[in-house]
Amino acid sequence: MSRKYDIVVFGATGFTGQHTVEEMARIAEEESLEWAISGRNITKLQGVISKASERTGKRLDDVPIIISDINSSESLVTMAQQTKIVLNCVGPYLLFGEQVVKACIEAGTHHLDVSGEPQYLEKMQLLYNAKAKENGVFIIGAAAFDSVPADMGVLHMRQQFGEGELTNVEAVLNTQHGPEGGALNTGTMESAMCAIANASEVEKLRRSLFPEPLPKLDYYLPKRLPFTYSKETKKWVLPFPGTDESVVNRTVRELLANGRLEKPIEFVTYIGCQRYVNVVKLVAFAASFSVFSYFRIGRYLFSKYPDTLSSGFFKSEGPSQKQINESTFTMEFIGYGFSEESKGSGSKKPDKIIQTKISGPDLGYGATPICLIQCAVTLLKSRDKIRQKGGVLTPGSVFIDTDLIARLDRHGVKFSTVATGAGTDADTDTGNK
Repeated sequence: MSRKYDIVVFGATGFTGQHTVEEMARIAEEESLEWAISGRNITKLQGVISKASERTGKRLDDVPIIISDINSSESLVTMAQQTKIVLNCVGPYLLFGEQVVKACIEAGTHHLDVSGEPQYLEKMQLLYNAKAKENGVFIIGAAAFDSVPADMGVLHMRQQFGEGELTNVEAVLNTQHGPEGGALNTGTMESAMCAIANASEVEKLRRSLFPEPLPKLDYYLPKRLPFTYSKETKKWVLPFPGTDESVVNRTVRELLANGRLEKPIEFVTYIGCQRYVNVVKLVAFAASFSVFSYFRIGRYLFSKYPDTLSSGFFKSEGPSQKQINESTFTMEFIGYGFSEESKGSGSKKPDKIIQTKISGPDLGYGATPICLIQCAVTLLKSRDKIRQKGGVLTPGSVFIDTDLIARLDRHGVKFSTVATGAGTDADTDTGNK
């Protein structure tokens, strides 16, 4: 693919877009990348370049600017035709994502985004997978904190089992913040509200997209109820309502279909808190946020008064740079399965447990740009290690044979093995589920 640019950051003037541009500035020289930014307001785009230059210490005066508008399909195609990859930072994707996907497929350009909206991700697969394959284009959603750590974390766990068999994985997400606490910008809030408001569409989409259920497992790990304590991670946990489980399940389906997996892997995610009172606060906030999201008036009020109604969790101007710099995340994985010796023995209970961990900077505006850009660089540099020719796919299904984990590790999203042992204390639920 001969194009003027390797990568174009579309939606560069948004909060996530700004941080993506800054990460591009750090990586471009290292990887010898030709890149540009794109949006509809030349003055704001110039401001993005100026701020990125100031924060990174890089001279960015010569970074090209492409004018394009989400409401103009012609401008989107023109933008896409100039680059090998579009990094789409414009959300909510359920409202604005499809236009860019269509333009990229038409232009023969790969498309990566930071969406955490299951409805959008699965709708794009349903509508455009065949056309993307036909055109040799990769449309990779959730190529950010949602859901690269979860997706690649399961594959990393599978590597740790060697010739054994991984059957079940639990993941517990924990965030750490400095004295000023953490926050998300209102663009992230709007995407979350949009996903909740349209959650009823997901099951209908999945029935069309996946008419056949995943093969049943012989056993399942018991679901941890809210307000329960995980002795493996030493945290109070509650179910995580993000997109990670759906993305990993799509990866598992793809790997089963192309023969990379013999049996499915169960994946369950939780949020973990060190203190019980924080779990209570989080549940109370999640419940009220969900109620507001279901109703138009609620979404209007939250968009009008985000700081007040969220007690500072969502900020119209986004978190301060100090808040971002002082925030980190860890995602702990507990993998259950069979050792090489017991694999295929007919046993119903795993005899091996491995605990791994992924850690990194602020999940929204540190880890997200790192994951997005390293996915893009891997697609550019390791195309010969990717088996598919194109399609609407998940990060794990595309990058399973590449060096993405090593790239992430080098750039601050660290993968490590915490403990390995025989046997498991987890009580399994045998039979149907």
